[in-house]
Amino acid sequence: MKRQPVVSSNLAEVGYDEETATLEILFSEGSLYQYFDVPRRVYESLLNAPSVGSYFHSEVRGVYRFARL
Repeated sequence: MKRQPVVSSNLAEVGYDEETATLEILFSEGSLYQYFDVPRRVYESLLNAPSVGSYFHSEVRGVYRFARL
């Protein structure tokens, strides 16, 4: 999955697979996670949020199933 860099102290890169509705996040400390069944609007809102980290913590973390890769 292709990821793009984001400006955040906690998140380094974010990617999205439209076909599987999978959000992929590379954290600044190096861990990589995939979040499942994430609507595209959530991905787009994450990229456009004034604070990517705050949006992630309020709208993604604890909301969607995930796996650490």
